[in-house]
Amino acid sequence: MFGKLKRRSGGVMAEREMGPREAAGEQAGSEVGIAGLMNKRAQLVTAIDGVGLMIKQMKEKRTGLEKEIEEESVEIKNLKETLVKVREYIEEEGRGLAELARKRSGVEQEADEVAQLISEMRDRLAGLDGIIETEGRSIMQVKQSREAATAGA
Repeated sequence: MFGKLKRRSGGVMAEREMGPREAAGEQAGSEVGIAGLMNKRAQLVTAIDGVGLMIKQMKEKRTGLEKEIEEESVEIKNLKETLVKVREYIEEEGRGLAELARKRSGVEQEADEVAQLISEMRDRLAGLDGIIETEGRSIMQVKQSREAATAGA
């Protein structure tokens, strides 16, 4: 005679025992169609709870996606900073290589100047060597002509 009435309140099932009057009222309500309305209300509450659960799951998914996007944003910023540093290093190396090329060019010019000086000095030495040889022959001729004059005398 005592039935149980289930009622949803905020998504939680609450049970309570019906008294004799409520049981009688339920029977009378069934005849008027109240039971059908209560059943529809219970179905609507269940549907609302389902929608609420779906909303909660969507919020959790959105929160997860926001977290992933934030993590990706941080990773991309880190990569960008790394690439900026790599670009700066490459530019610095380019400047360093240009400086080395300039220095090498200066050293090559100095080497060319030294080679030119050496060539000029060889030419001078060759000229001096020619003069020394000419003078040596002259001296030999003078010596030979003196020896010939003293030997003939």
